[in-house]
Amino acid sequence: MTDPLKQLSDAGVSVWLDDLSRERLTSGNLAELIRDKHVVGVTTNPTIFAGALSDGQAYDAQVRELAARGASLSEVVRELTTTDVRNACDLFREVHQRSGGVDGRVSIEVDPGLARDTDATTAEALDLWKTVDRPNLLVKIPATEEGLPSITSTLAEGVSVNVTLIFSVERYRAVMDAYLAGLEQAKANGHDLRSIHSVASFFVSRVDSEVDGRLDAIGTDEAKALRGQAAVANARLAYAAFLEVFRGPRWDALAADGANRQRPLWASTGVKNPDYSPTLYVDELVVADTVNTMPEKTLHAVAEHGKITGDTVTGTADAAQSVYDRLSAVGIDIDDVYRVLETEGVEKFDKSWAELLETVQGQIDAAKS
Repeated sequence: MTDPLKQLSDAGVSVWLDDLSRERLTSGNLAELIRDKHVVGVTTNPTIFAGALSDGQAYDAQVRELAARGASLSEVVRELTTTDVRNACDLFREVHQRSGGVDGRVSIEVDPGLARDTDATTAEALDLWKTVDRPNLLVKIPATEEGLPSITSTLAEGVSVNVTLIFSVERYRAVMDAYLAGLEQAKANGHDLRSIHSVASFFVSRVDSEVDGRLDAIGTDEAKALRGQAAVANARLAYAAFLEVFRGPRWDALAADGANRQRPLWASTGVKNPDYSPTLYVDELVVADTVNTMPEKTLHAVAEHGKITGDTVTGTADAAQSVYDRLSAVGIDIDDVYRVLETEGVEKFDKSWAELLETVQGQIDAAKS
């Protein structure tokens, strides 16, 4: 029998799970996915934590303890989320060591309300790093214009970073530049570059959702024929940019000191359109030195009927650019697509964080009653 997830791993794609909860940790589910489904990392975000903490039972005991100590709402949320992430880091310790620090990674995001505040983002990123206190942590910082200098400043302190909410290749290039600048500053600050790792989370399915809606609104046969092509083409162009940036004198100087390349991470790979294959954003984005972080539903879909046929990205940049040329020709304003997606992404996580706070406040009130 074939094992598509193993094939994916063998092709150089790290399989990460896009979910974390107390229940996954205590039930042994995450350990099982590591053992049986080739999962070598976990990503979280405010929406994931909002869903996890809505399961009051799993967190009741810790909430009661914290409430009894008089902890504030923000302190309780910080304790609950960092406890899960720390325990997940410990679960992945062997993977982390075996992979030389490349995998076995667990991500935690800064408060999304800080996405437009550079200094506050940096301060929270450094605080999260110290609070979790695990070498296989990745602190997630959004790739907003205000987030870019924070990425550099955080890396300069020797902290490993997952850059999130990247939609355009142009912004991705700015992210890679921020990464290289961060490594250069870290080197000047005396940090060992070998210990600093980073991924750049390039969002996939949301691009198709936004572009497909606009193509349907245009309504021509030519426009409709382009449905379902934008997201994969965008990611393939991003990979071409990755290959271009991580070569040449600037990178070579850092690599000589043991620097690690910032791997592209394909995020939002759960298919939202039921007309598309549930494994579309996995099968079509197979290439070495990348990460694919999947919701569990997508993970199982790949395990059952993924079509992993080797590298499906290298050498596709010209065809991918042709897709974007045709999108422009039928009237898609792709720059506006990216602006909308970034704004909606920040707003969605901010809303999820507010829901998380409301849920935890209810649990604190119940613990005190």
